[in-house]
Amino acid sequence: MIGLGLIGGSIGLALKARGWHVTGEDIDSEVEAAAAACGAIDQPGLDATAEITFVAVPVSRAAEQVRRALSDTTGTVTDVGSVKAPICRLCDDPRFVGGHPMAGSELDGLDGADGDLFNGAVWVLTPVEHSDDTTFAQVTGVVGSLGAEVVALNPERHDQLVAVVSHVPHLTAATLMGLASDRAEEHAALLRLAAGGFRDMTRVASGQPDIWLDICTENRTAIVEVLDQLMAGLSDVREVINLADRDALLERLAAARQARANLPARIVHPEELAEVRIPIPDRAGAAAEVFTLAAELSVNIASFEVVHVVESTRGVAVVLVDQAFADIFKGGLMARGFRPSVQVLS
Repeated sequence: MIGLGLIGGSIGLALKARGWHVTGEDIDSEVEAAAAACGAIDQPGLDATAEITFVAVPVSRAAEQVRRALSDTTGTVTDVGSVKAPICRLCDDPRFVGGHPMAGSELDGLDGADGDLFNGAVWVLTPVEHSDDTTFAQVTGVVGSLGAEVVALNPERHDQLVAVVSHVPHLTAATLMGLASDRAEEHAALLRLAAGGFRDMTRVASGQPDIWLDICTENRTAIVEVLDQLMAGLSDVREVINLADRDALLERLAAARQARANLPARIVHPEELAEVRIPIPDRAGAAAEVFTLAAELSVNIASFEVVHVVESTRGVAVVLVDQAFADIFKGGLMARGFRPSVQVLS
């Protein structure tokens, strides 16, 4: 483990709870000592023989630390940064696959570390053409064992999407919180009235501000594009309200409500699953293609593993998906040259 803050410490606690021997280092030696004391690591340092190394440092330092981990260790390397395109361009070793757990806490640093932080969370992996199938499968297996749902995306696509669902919402919350604070100087009771929806909408603004400086630098293009779209949307709503167009306003609010209701949920009933077995063709990154396709088709993968056939040098990906999406997933796989078989679980 490189970096023992909120995410690094949480990964350490989660791995140790599952029987892993965890070593870790931090730029602050006092944090290393605290991590050992709280059980996030077994001992400080970077293990050259580690099976997998997680790099959990600010995005501006991530590429440098990933390259160091690739040089100083013999195992798989992944990171946890929320901007993926730059690091995936700079770190093109097949032993590396980019990652981003969509999880966090209002608490900062190691003090907020929680071994259950990733249970039920989405963990994005960003394989590229040169990604090794074994590397991808290993990271997928480890991340899945922590309770996370793995989604694979192209690095550039990831950055565009997180600008919408994470980066711009944080900036919006911070801006709205600033507006309320400014108005509170005029009306002392305003912040005391700020409950319910306002607190929910602005909760992310309580996060550590320092990390957002790097995020906004590294993902500047996507963030600016989404901010432009948001401002255009707000201008449109402003005009609708200014014109007192009740029908247009109702249409927008109803569409937003429906979209919110349609946010995907995790599969919780095994009897609703289907097993899809996919022979992996002899081409680089084929296993990762399976996950990338699932993300494109909005198919939730409940479980994934690669098994090896004795009489062949190739592997078979065994994937569990919601029965309702099995045929769609199978068709998409066939269109991309895979030869999947589907078995409904009983």
